[in-house]
Amino acid sequence: MNFNTIFLKSFRVLLLPFALLYGLVIFIRNWLFDNDYLKSAEFNFPLICVGNLSVGGTGKSPMVEYLIELLQSKYKIGTLSRGYKRKTKGYALANEFTTALEIGDEPMQFHSKFPNITVASCEERIVGIPHMLQDVPDLKTIILDDAFQHRSVKAGLNILLTEWSNLYSQDIFLPTGDLRDQRSSSKRAQVIVVTKCPYDLSLENKQKIIRSLNPEASQKVFFTTIEYGTPYHIFNHGDEWLITPRDEVLLVCGIANPKPLKEYLHEKTHTYYQQDYSDHHIFSIDDLNEIREKFEDINAKDKLILTTEKDAVRLIKFTEELSSLPMYVLPIRHYFLFEEGQQFNELVTDFITNFRFNPVT
Repeated sequence: MNFNTIFLKSFRVLLLPFALLYGLVIFIRNWLFDNDYLKSAEFNFPLICVGNLSVGGTGKSPMVEYLIELLQSKYKIGTLSRGYKRKTKGYALANEFTTALEIGDEPMQFHSKFPNITVASCEERIVGIPHMLQDVPDLKTIILDDAFQHRSVKAGLNILLTEWSNLYSQDIFLPTGDLRDQRSSSKRAQVIVVTKCPYDLSLENKQKIIRSLNPEASQKVFFTTIEYGTPYHIFNHGDEWLITPRDEVLLVCGIANPKPLKEYLHEKTHTYYQQDYSDHHIFSIDDLNEIREKFEDINAKDKLILTTEKDAVRLIKFTEELSSLPMYVLPIRHYFLFEEGQQFNELVTDFITNFRFNPVT
């Protein structure tokens, strides 16, 4: 553990009084919802919510993409996100001219990869859902991205993600920990997915984690690991780069939790260098010049620039600046462990197929 890590952990401990105050605010808010002083809207329509209890890094975007790939051939589907750090406000429906600055980087990622689905952004999901249904009346389901803590809308199927190395059951409130909601809020989910697990996670450790999460009898718990695909060129997806142990990589990364990605590159490449940015960073020309200089300083024959899909949608506007650089995008997806992927898939499709509206009175 380096000095910066020790300092950060010590500093966060000093913020414990603020964590207790934050927790009190969240407790009161949830109590108001639980006792109907604040209302949650329900829709006669199958809504799937993907979310977590902590800040960033649990794999929400890859889970939304997993669901899109699972459902798009069977149903007309849409996604609704907040559109974090976009330059617009209110409801925005993606079209052929849309950019990440208008709808946010995750929605733009969905729109770019899956152009046949409906993608929208709106800070207030309770406002965005009716807009989507009016604009696209034949939608069969909407996936709510990062909406678990937004209780103004009650989804029919809640998929709650928690990272293997940072389980919500062992975490505490911000700013000392990473929780942005109570642990007990997990009881509102129908499905819990433990993400970013080691590929060789044992049955013994699986049961240990389940005991720690202490799910309700009705809740299903699944485990996934990260599966990396073949890097493709940022402008030409047909141009792929098979990473080899002789490659030297400059990693350009602005995501919440890059640790698993860095561990992957440490295993797969000769050397990797990193150019880190904050989560959802909006790249500038100065950033591009910095990236170019750092890449040119790498003295190697087999070298490339690697970035994430989320970063790529914010970089792709720099066509001229990047055209001469070998910048490749590394795709990732969830892979279900213990041969339980089919069970998860059936649970999701059965929810849509057998959806019945049962409003709480």
